[in-house]
Amino acid sequence: MNAAELSSAPDAQLDLRGTPCPINFVRTKLKLDQMPPGSLLEVWLDPGEPIEQVPDSLRMEGYGIEQIEDHASYFALKIRRPALSPDDA
Repeated sequence: MNAAELSSAPDAQLDLRGTPCPINFVRTKLKLDQMPPGSLLEVWLDPGEPIEQVPDSLRMEGYGIEQIEDHASYFALKIRRPALSPDDA
């Protein structure tokens, strides 16, 4: 597996379409906290407030946003859990 495949293949996926803010952020953060350090989570979010708020909130918590894809009716957000948890820093 090359670096491009490693960085683009999510380790887990979370479908939060239809989930309001801030619940979608809370569920994303809880899922990331359960995943091994360095793993990649793909989250599906609705347009509007969810895609505007969740990535910024995750960045403030120390998570790396690797990609945001526009799929017309929803957005796919790829988040990398840091090798060192933000809570450990």
